[in-house]
Amino acid sequence: MTAPADTTRLGYFLGPHGVQGGIKLYVLGDAGQILSLPRVYVEGRGWLRVRRADPLAPGVALQLAGITDREGAELLRGANVYAADADLPGLEEGSFYYHDLRGLPLLDSAGTVLGEVSDVIDAGPQDLLVVQHAGTVSGPRQSLLPLQAPYVDVQTEAGRPVRVVLTDDAPAGLLDDDAEE
Repeated sequence: MTAPADTTRLGYFLGPHGVQGGIKLYVLGDAGQILSLPRVYVEGRGWLRVRRADPLAPGVALQLAGITDREGAELLRGANVYAADADLPGLEEGSFYYHDLRGLPLLDSAGTVLGEVSDVIDAGPQDLLVVQHAGTVSGPRQSLLPLQAPYVDVQTEAGRPVRVVLTDDAPAGLLDDDAEE
């Protein structure tokens, strides 16, 4: 079972919390943004209503509809958890969710379109942009770019991301189709 379209991965379940069906969620990003969600999509279970969410480092403890005991929570250990993009709370001016980057053009510093961002991957200490681009020899391809200053600049207008720019500081060959795989 894959996550529905227009969802963002929040994290994954670590295991039970207490004996009444609570479950610890390891959060990718800011745990505070999860506290007001009305529902989450749980891999293998579908959409579940959030009955309660409490801060608990390194994430939150959730009480979900239909999970009423420790054994039920244990069955969810390791499952990925997603939120509907529309359910996520608004952010401060100039801040954005990673899903806001999907579909944005990737430009070089001169403004030439190099490709399109199709996703963002949480790869532990370094998040990666998934970029679809033309390549140079073998046709269309996909590359992973570090979402890191000074290599990448996410430019905004009216507080919303509108383009991603690969700066002159980026290492050469990040989108090179001729590189050995």
